[in-house]
Order: sequence, then C-alpha cells, then structure tokens
Amino acid sequence: MSSSVLSPDHTQQQIEALSQQVLARVPPLLDAAGKCLNDSQQLKLESHVRAMARRSLTGEGLPDFDRSLFDEISPAAMQLSQAVVALFGNLPTDEALLLSIHFEMAQNKA
Repeated sequence: MSSSVLSPDHTQQQIEALSQQVLARVPPLLDAAGKCLNDSQQLKLESHVRAMARRSLTGEGLPDFDRSLFDEISPAAMQLSQAVVALFGNLPTDEALLLSIHFEMAQNKA
C-alpha cells in the first residue's frame, strides 16, 4: 500500500488507517483458502497487522529470529501470509514467516 517509508513523525491514526486497509482485504483471502479465524485468532492477527503497519510506515526492521522455526509451515499458510505482506508493498519477505503462524492456526471452514 505504501511504496516509500514515511518520516518518523507519522501518527497513530496513519498506522490504524493502514492496518484497517490491510485487514479489510484479509477475509476474502481466508475465504478463498477455505479458512476462518476464531475471535481470539482474529485479535492476534489484528495486533500483528498493526505492528506490520507501524514497521511499514517507519521503516523499522524486524529483530533477528530463527527462520528454521518456520520450516514446517504449510504452503497454504505461507501463501496467505505472503499475500498479506504484499499488500503493504514495502515490507521484507521475512514478515511472511512471522505472520504465517496466524494462518497455520486458522481452522478449515466446514
């Protein structure tokens, strides 16, 4: 959504607006994958997307983490995660690894 990093004086409102833009596009992605989130999972996803929006707007990087912890993430969860990360337009691909946990935990629709 943002192809350039904004100055550090961005507002909380900008972070929230970007978060909501991205979160509005997640339900169709989940539907297409036949997945759904329960209320607790949705809250965790919203919090994570807010943090991603902050990083997108400020250029803040991710802390180092062990990428091998994500070796068993399913391709479907990784595809969902990559699609959401792509909505921001300027986040590193490692964001998809961290986000993938939310989609790995999503239930299949009945």
